Amino acid sequence: MVQRTLVLVKPSGVRRCLIGEVIGRVERRGLSIRHARLFQVSREMATKHYAEHEGKHFYDELVEHITSAPVFGMVIEGPEAVRVVRDMMGATNPLNAAPGTVRGDFGLSVLHNVVHSADSPESAEREIAIFFPEDGGRDD
Repeated sequence: MVQRTLVLVKPSGVRRCLIGEVIGRVERRGLSIRHARLFQVSREMATKHYAEHEGKHFYDELVEHITSAPVFGMVIEGPEAVRVVRDMMGATNPLNAAPGTVRGDFGLSVLHNVVHSADSPESAEREIAIFFPEDGGRDD
């Protein structure tokens, strides 16, 4: 089933010049990049994005990091895109991420794990609407 998902190269990944690395891995996998842009995440976007973590001890640190510098966002499309992209990105904690995944190869800590990718088709659509609102998250 063709799906869409969201990938964000976080500020730590942008600072380390890893945008091209992430794009290359997505393209070599045969997935399509539907939308892509470099942008600054506002506090409003960040609080919507991380709403499920509000009240947790790490919430403020997440919001602070994602708003600290530009991110590179992409809407990726392809067969089972959510699962395929999550597998490519690796475990959230880079210490648990397999070599050959983005986080396994480049992640430094849970906070500085280079990328975000949606964890379900429902999350993907919600997150796309936050970061690519010009078409309500949809472009069909």
